[in-house]
Amino acid sequence: MFVYSVLATLAAEDDKPNSPAASSPLAERTSVAFEALSRLPDGGVSDKPQIKAAVTKALASLRGRPEFVKLVQKFQLADQNDGLLEIAVASSSTDIGVEAMRLILANKDFDLLRATLQGTNASTAIKTVEALGNTGENQSVGLLLPILTETKRDPNLRKQAIRSLARTQDGAAAVLKLAKEDKLDDTLKFTASSELNSVRWQTIKEEAAKVLPLLAGQDSQPLPPMTELLKIKGDPGNGAKIFNRESTGCFKCHQINGQGADIGPNLSTIGTKLGKDALFEAILDPNAGISFGYETHQFELKSGDEAYGLLISETADEVAVKDLKGIVTRLKKSAIGERRQLKTSIMPTSLQLTMTPQELVDLVEYLFSLKQPTEK
Repeated sequence: MFVYSVLATLAAEDDKPNSPAASSPLAERTSVAFEALSRLPDGGVSDKPQIKAAVTKALASLRGRPEFVKLVQKFQLADQNDGLLEIAVASSSTDIGVEAMRLILANKDFDLLRATLQGTNASTAIKTVEALGNTGENQSVGLLLPILTETKRDPNLRKQAIRSLARTQDGAAAVLKLAKEDKLDDTLKFTASSELNSVRWQTIKEEAAKVLPLLAGQDSQPLPPMTELLKIKGDPGNGAKIFNRESTGCFKCHQINGQGADIGPNLSTIGTKLGKDALFEAILDPNAGISFGYETHQFELKSGDEAYGLLISETADEVAVKDLKGIVTRLKKSAIGERRQLKTSIMPTSLQLTMTPQELVDLVEYLFSLKQPTEK
């Protein structure tokens, strides 16, 4: 009875602007309401108007917080999915965010999830995909699988969809099926290979080794999956040496703090922009994520000559192309017979063949250490 008395008092005082409760800090009142509600039995409140009113007021104050999820779960509410999704997106890799996503799935609000996945906010869509995968529930497969064949969607969204699908046996099998039917884009095969070759389901893992084999490393030995590479401790000092090593040749295209060639993207602060997983992928699968402005172009001239490289400028009369040696050539448009933007990166593939797995990890550790200087 004490709990009901507290709830009744809070509800009544909420309606009186000059009451002591109204003048007390909102956080304190919300905390008291949450504590009182937590002591009630679990179950629906549709037939309990007083409790329902208290829950509704508490949820309005708790939106975005873990307590919001706990109350929705406790009272089996099916009309709070927007608030749950906010938390799932904000905390897609935490227990509370994943639990929020599980509640949305339990409420079968697939329209809300589809609208979010199809929305124009790529970051929100990616976090939604991540949270769906982290639930480990097969209900997510039907939501995520279509993303893989939508070629105009954000590449990072599609890659995250593969990672999330690989969290369930049904999802992993569906990705493998697309690969076997040759319906998986080349841009997704590296991610699919890395994920499916490290799943716990032996049959899928064995089949993936045939359909999507891991990249070969030095001495033709298979490179460990991404999940394993991320566990290895790297030495950034040795990574700096590998970056400048002739056989690896990173310095021939990239600058770091003014040193190196100005052809590919400047890497002076790359560790601020990309995580280790993205750095591994950029090295091992350079064609999958070509930076804007670094697309390669092929020009066939009417004279029979060719030009290949990065398009650095274009006017009404001519284009300027920088080749892999950093040499800029200016071409009159009247001399160009055909021009094409290619889907391949200027960065060479198979760089992992020049390194041991440990050296590759060291290189990534070095690149990840390159951060934006902090202001003093």
